[in-house]
Amino acid sequence: MPEPPRPHGLDPDGHFVREGSLTRVPDAFRPVVAAVRERLPQVLGARLDGAYLYGSIPRGTARAGRSDLDLFVVLRAEPTAADRAALQALGDALDRDFPQIDGVGPLLYGRERLLGAAERYDLGWFLACLCTPLLGNDLAELLPRYRPDSLLARETNGDLARLLPRWRERIAAAGYDEAALRRLVRFTSRHLVRTGFTLVMTRWNGWTSDLREMAEVCGAYYPERAPQLRAAARYGREPVADHGVLRGYVDDLGPWLAAEYARVHGVKAPRPEDAP
Repeated sequence: MPEPPRPHGLDPDGHFVREGSLTRVPDAFRPVVAAVRERLPQVLGARLDGAYLYGSIPRGTARAGRSDLDLFVVLRAEPTAADRAALQALGDALDRDFPQIDGVGPLLYGRERLLGAAERYDLGWFLACLCTPLLGNDLAELLPRYRPDSLLARETNGDLARLLPRWRERIAAAGYDEAALRRLVRFTSRHLVRTGFTLVMTRWNGWTSDLREMAEVCGAYYPERAPQLRAAARYGREPVADHGVLRGYVDDLGPWLAAEYARVHGVKAPRPEDAP
């Protein structure tokens, strides 16, 4: 009798299979990755605990000139303003030096926070399941194995209602700057599609990072929202400088998704940065 098909992105026991690998990095992006490996220790020195890649480059789906470099950096202590400025300067330099990337998205956290109970089902899960080790020891060895359950859904994306007012502020601040608007459309489109997917991943019982597949999966459970989700997946890959798209997100799709998420999974526990 043939073995039944394995749920997408999970091992036979139902745990996430870690996505991404340095062996999948497309040839065009290998010089960028080599530069990160060389320059990051020079910038952060002994404070650096480790570094990881995530997103399309380690998944092997990056497009030269269109994809950004997603970098997750861990320090031995909590980051300072000087650490953040140094990492941002490194990202800007990489963006200038390598035309095959369209920006650098660095994330910076302290080791203690990542391994703490408050982040176990958010940043901890993200590192253990969606990040590819590049430098230092792999903290995933100190974290649990994860399943696509409601606790994980709540703690990863159950904060959309708190984010929407900030998005409105960022949209207002962008004005009619086309580059800023495109960045906002790309960011918010991806965030909404991923939130839509994690809303239903417990029912689908699997994982994918492909925006189009995420949109289709969520749209199958909420067909009345499927056209909006498909459009958001498209704009997440091919952003436009369009205020109308952003207004639709913060006035319609976003509020609906936040309310449905709270109904199904509850609301994410507040973090220190959420304090007024």
